Amino acid sequence: MSRWELVFWASAVLVTYPYVIYPALLIAFNRLLSRKVAVHATTFEPTITIILPVANEAKRIEAKLKNIQALNYPRDRMQVIVVGDGCTDSTLDVARSAHAVTVTALPQRSGKAAALNAGLALATGEIIVFTDAAIILDANSLYALLQHFQNPAIGCISGEDYVEGGGSEGLYGRLELLLRREEAKLHSVAGASGCFYAQRKSLCKPFIGGMAPDFLSVLNTVAAGFRAVCEPQARGAMTATNSQSAEFTRKGRTFLRGITALFGNAVLLNPFKYPLFSFILLSHKLMRWLAPIPMALCFLAAWSLRGHGFYMAALVAQLAFYVLAALGTLWPTLSERNFVVRFCAFFVLVNVAALKALLLWLIGRRVEIWEPTRRPS
Repeated sequence: MSRWELVFWASAVLVTYPYVIYPALLIAFNRLLSRKVAVHATTFEPTITIILPVANEAKRIEAKLKNIQALNYPRDRMQVIVVGDGCTDSTLDVARSAHAVTVTALPQRSGKAAALNAGLALATGEIIVFTDAAIILDANSLYALLQHFQNPAIGCISGEDYVEGGGSEGLYGRLELLLRREEAKLHSVAGASGCFYAQRKSLCKPFIGGMAPDFLSVLNTVAAGFRAVCEPQARGAMTATNSQSAEFTRKGRTFLRGITALFGNAVLLNPFKYPLFSFILLSHKLMRWLAPIPMALCFLAAWSLRGHGFYMAALVAQLAFYVLAALGTLWPTLSERNFVVRFCAFFVLVNVAALKALLLWLIGRRVEIWEPTRRPS
C-alpha cells in the first residue's frame, strides 16, 4: 500500500468513526454486556433550584415561566431564579410579575457563566436544575430527571431536547440523543443538554467564562468521582433555527466553548485514570471536532490517486458531495426540498464550524458574550 493509499483509508476511517463506527461500538458493547442505567421506582422529591438565565427574552419568558409553574413537582420543594444578563427589554418586568419567582439582574452583558454564577449564589436547593427560555418541558420531566439522584454515584443528569421541524438539525440531534443514552450505560454522557439538565449542588463549581457550562458540569462531575447520565423521559421540545448562518454561528460558538472546556480539563483524557470516560470524550467530542482535518486529507489523497479507477470514483463522489453542499448553502429552498442536499449542506456546515472553532482556539480566541440564537416560537 502506497503512502497516499494509507492516508486515504486512515482519513476515511477517522471521518466515519465519530458518526458511524463509534455509535456501533457503543451499542454492540452495551448489548454484549447487557449494560443499562438503573432507575429507582420510588418517588424522590429533593429540594431543587431552577436557574433560568435570560438575555432579552421578552417574547418567550412568559411562556417559559408558565411552563415551569405547570411542571408536576411540589411547589414548596422548588425555587425558581431568573437571571437577567444585561436585559434591555421587558424580560425582567414579566418575570417579576410571575408568582414565586426570584429575579436578579446583571447590570450589563457578562455572559452565561456570570449569569449562572449569580443564580448559584442565591440557590437553596439540594439539586440545581439548569434550563433556558428556548425549551418547553413535558409536565413530568422534572420527576423523571430527579429520580436518578437516588443513586449516590450519580452527580449530573441530562434531559433530552427534541428539535421540532429540524430537518438535518433534528437528525443530528437524534444522533446526539442516541449517543448519550448509550454512553450513560457505559459510564457517563460526553455532555449534557444545555437547555435542561441537573446537578447536585455540592458538585456545582463556579462556571468559567469561555467554557460551555453544560459540558463543564459533566467534566466537573466525573472529575469528582461521580457519573453523569441522561434520562429519556425528561423531555423538552424546541423549534429548529430557520437560518443557516444562525446555525453556523451557534455551532461554531458551541464547538469553541467545548474545545476550551475540554482542554481546560485535559486530565480527563488520560485513559489510565479515566479509562471509560476518556474513550467517550475522545470518540464523541475530540474526534468530531478534528474531523475536518481527515476530510481534507481524504480529498487530497483521492486527488493524488485519481489515476486509479477506485480512487477516481472516490474523488468524484467527494466532489459531488461538496457540490450538493454548496448548492444547499447557496439556495436554502433547494435544501428544504431535498433531503440529500440538506444532509450534505448540514454536514459540511458542521465541519466548517468545527474547523473555524479549532483555528480560533489555536490563536487564543474565546467567546462568552453573544446574541442568543432566536428560534421561532
